[in-house]
Amino acid sequence: MSEILGVILAGGLATRMGGGDKGLLELHGRSILSGVIERLGPQVQAMALNANGDPTRFSDFDLPVIADSKDGFLGPLAGVLAAMEFAQASGYEWVASVAADTPFFPSDLVATLHRTAAQAAAPVALAASYDRECDAYMRHPTFGLWHVSLRDALSDALDEGIRKIVRWTDSVGGIEVRFERPAHAPDPFFNVNTPDELKLAEAMRVE
Repeated sequence: MSEILGVILAGGLATRMGGGDKGLLELHGRSILSGVIERLGPQVQAMALNANGDPTRFSDFDLPVIADSKDGFLGPLAGVLAAMEFAQASGYEWVASVAADTPFFPSDLVATLHRTAAQAAAPVALAASYDRECDAYMRHPTFGLWHVSLRDALSDALDEGIRKIVRWTDSVGGIEVRFERPAHAPDPFFNVNTPDELKLAEAMRVE
């Protein structure tokens, strides 16, 4: 497998949780972020956090903290760009992104995204899972694999005002990679946005 840097996107403002870092909330007796790190670590060659503000709040995790390289809290694409810049400078070919508030993502996420992207010769692959309420597959755009050669194109897109991940990935030949789940199993991309969702996550156990 090509050298892949895993980046945990932790730069959101968490307004629905009352502010603060959702990844630092406790779930199953430890921080959500600890679980995310444990899940992502075996899938990549190295890891980093994308977060803005004082990086010392993440000092317990012993990971590089990469701030957005563009001002203004431009959203997840800005975090992906910062990760691409860091990865390229460090010799990595790909960036695998995950969200800091989504503790149950698949343990084969990166391998599946990489294999499918290689087969399709695609520079970006985004994860998708089946949404029973919508009766359709829904993309999870913060869970993706990004080739670092897209760095300049992404920087230009942000300067042009593009913020929606899917709009940009579609424009550069990105693909969707579907992840199946057993009947009645929770969505592996369930994320914690509200206090009620944190309670739901406490009741979940996903291998």
